Amino acid sequence: MKLPRDVSGEDLVKRLKVFGYESTRQAGSHLRLTTTQGGEHHVTIPRHDPLKLGTLSGILNDVAEHFEIGRDEVIDRLFGR
Repeated sequence: MKLPRDVSGEDLVKRLKVFGYESTRQAGSHLRLTTTQGGEHHVTIPRHDPLKLGTLSGILNDVAEHFEIGRDEVIDRLFGR
């Protein structure tokens, strides 16, 4: 499944709430999100607009690995495609 090309860091932070992620700290232009669903897990999101595709892909792969689901399912749940 293709990744959206126009996702900002702020938009991704809002969308990741579906998986229980909440902002736990900020250092400069980067936010750290944490979820306790399926065990504690952290991801760091740069507040860039738009996110680079490699950065977005890496974050989505990390979320998919933590929840033990496919990356396409993560994309589907976040972006409804």
